[in-house]
Amino acid sequence: MKIVQTPVRFYPFIGGVENYVYYSSKELVKLGHNVTVICANEPSTEKEEVVDGIKVKRLSYLGKIANTNVTSRLPFAISKEDFDIIHTHIPTPWSADWSNIFSKLKRKPLVVTYHNDIIGSGFADYIARFYNVTALKLLLNQADRIIITQPNYLHSSLYLEDYSDKVEVIPNGVDVEKFRPINITKEKNTLFFLSLLDEFHKYKGLDYLLKAIIKVKKEIPDIKLIVGGKGALLDYYADLTEKYGLKNNVEFHGFIPDEKIVEYYNKCNVFVLPSISSKQEGFGIVVLEALACETPVISTEIVGAAADVKNSNSGIIVPPKDVDELADAIIKILSDEHKLKKMGKNGRIFVEKSYTWHKVAKMMANVYKELLEK
Repeated sequence: MKIVQTPVRFYPFIGGVENYVYYSSKELVKLGHNVTVICANEPSTEKEEVVDGIKVKRLSYLGKIANTNVTSRLPFAISKEDFDIIHTHIPTPWSADWSNIFSKLKRKPLVVTYHNDIIGSGFADYIARFYNVTALKLLLNQADRIIITQPNYLHSSLYLEDYSDKVEVIPNGVDVEKFRPINITKEKNTLFFLSLLDEFHKYKGLDYLLKAIIKVKKEIPDIKLIVGGKGALLDYYADLTEKYGLKNNVEFHGFIPDEKIVEYYNKCNVFVLPSISSKQEGFGIVVLEALACETPVISTEIVGAAADVKNSNSGIIVPPKDVDELADAIIKILSDEHKLKKMGKNGRIFVEKSYTWHKVAKMMANVYKELLEK
């Protein structure tokens, strides 16, 4: 099959959707399919290249609206492609809407992975609401299949319930060869949090985690939180750290290069992702990455793997925005070294069983095949 993917950005840009497209496309290539990715040239690199067998065409962009790069040449680029299936992604409207148009012009099936609802703040919220009742509705009406990464999202999303007849649940995956336990010394009483630190990603819950550390510090004075990621809110979070008296307990490490991320997952005792918005948190791939490294996790009921984390006893799941429960979970898990090790091993086992990208890609290929055989 000839597949075109249209994420707004692509590897080496690091993010949930970008990782999803990179790893699934890499496995689709291994299965013998031809995959082309058309995206914005961010970060700036070669305009055309092959990455792990994936043909990548990067386009200059005029600027951004919210978190979406506006690539003026996208319609022309898609029009030139010969494809059997076009696979696009929400919450990035520009690339999704043009993909919809050309799927109809070329009479080819359109697959949409709906990672999360489109939500803005301030004036951007008015734009998002207008889009959601106009172009998004058209996109979902015309999509041949809508993929979601966790079943609960069909009901927690504001816009998906009317399309349940064409929704397919395919979970996210993790590269279990890259993300694995390595021989490195754990740093005592150390937590790790990883996200872009911008307004759009406030739903990852770092504000609540910092408040929880205030309580944890009373029980575990040498608690350390390593924050990975950079963005416009870095100074905001640094100021909060000082305000809460946590200057000696929180370290901001900025952007963490891809080649270093496995080391970070392995060095910490626990990975924490206290996401607070079911409308914005599509899945939380970082949870799977940590578990694949035999590092237990603390997260919230919103995250896609939450039920599996509970069932496999590989971490602790708490309610979103509950600072006391979050703090108690951190204290509980760090106070039992045997539990830490056991949960870590459990996590690796269940990820290998249920969340490999090879398995995800095979499920995607089956969806494509079914649409082409109609």
